[in-house]
Amino acid sequence: MAPPLKPPEAVEFCEGARSLPVRGVRAGQNFEVQDWVADEVPVALEYNGISHAVMLATPLDLEDFALGFSLSEGILQSADQLYAVEEEASELGITLHCEVASEAFARLKESRRSLAGRTGCGLCGTESLAHVARDLPRLPAGGMLERQAIAHAMAQFCERQTLQQATGAVHAAAWCSADGALRWLREDVGRHNALDKLIGALASHGVDASTGFIAVTSRASFEMVQKTASAGVSLLAAVSAPTSFAVATAERAGMTLVGFARGADLVVYCHPERLALTGNETHHEH
Repeated sequence: MAPPLKPPEAVEFCEGARSLPVRGVRAGQNFEVQDWVADEVPVALEYNGISHAVMLATPLDLEDFALGFSLSEGILQSADQLYAVEEEASELGITLHCEVASEAFARLKESRRSLAGRTGCGLCGTESLAHVARDLPRLPAGGMLERQAIAHAMAQFCERQTLQQATGAVHAAAWCSADGALRWLREDVGRHNALDKLIGALASHGVDASTGFIAVTSRASFEMVQKTASAGVSLLAAVSAPTSFAVATAERAGMTLVGFARGADLVVYCHPERLALTGNETHHEH
């Protein structure tokens, strides 16, 4: 069901969106109102003056995005290798000028990856198959999570997704503590971008991400699993389905992969040993 149209007087200010006049039909009635539309702009990432990637993203939390993307793509090995991020806006979009350590820059030049990002695509422009599935650290076993922790986390998304409430157009990624409390959340028109922003926020604030889990409002694609694993998080819960490549990657990394996490229901695709499936339910409909 589509979210209700919210005129500017209903939402006083919505960062990351703009108010536009729209007209249409709903419940058989014609209407003309102002509606909030999510911003989507080209965001270019440059490292030590060299252009590396252009992604279509929501222009929010861009320093988090620069750091998270750099970490999850293996450009940086630690947050302290990113010295500075300078944001430059133009008519064409936004450029993030990233100053990185010399060893990180050398690694970037050696990899020779050139990405052209789109909202629904995370691997466009990768030059060879060898660049797709990077070596991932084997995730530690960690403690046992209760199924209710995931349900509790998912229930908090609606009220915390302010941009989604206003526009109905963005994804969110959240880091939750082991009891399911939603501690950090980032939004973006692209699911990969939202996750990168989250990873960057956790790294910049020194959060030990391995002590909790990540929940996302999208499907669990291969790259979502790879980025989560690169952050050292051993459980990824998605509101929608995973792909076969995502399941295989999670299995290889030792990650617990959960899909169709809706209400009290969920489906575990690999490494169920981290999740206590309490209750009498033995089958989950989706």
